[in-house]
Amino acid sequence: MRLKITTIGNSAGVILPKELLARLRLEKGDELFALETPDGIRLCVFDPTLARQMEVAEQVMREDRQVLHKLAQ
Repeated sequence: MRLKITTIGNSAGVILPKELLARLRLEKGDELFALETPDGIRLCVFDPTLARQMEVAEQVMREDRQVLHKLAQ
C-alpha cells in the first residue's frame, strides 16, 4: 500500500486509510510501534511490554557493544 507524507501542522505525517486502520484493528488515538528490520520499518500495534523490552535491549547493546561484537565473531 502506497502512502504519502503530508504536512500536519508544523510536522509531517502519514494518513492511514480506513481500510488499513480496520486491518490493524486500530482507531483514532491508538498508538503504533515502529520496529526497524533488515527489510525496512515495520509498524505494529503499540505494546507497552514490547516497548520496555526494546528499551532494555537497546541499552544492553549500547553498554555491551564490545562484548556483543566479540560474541558475533
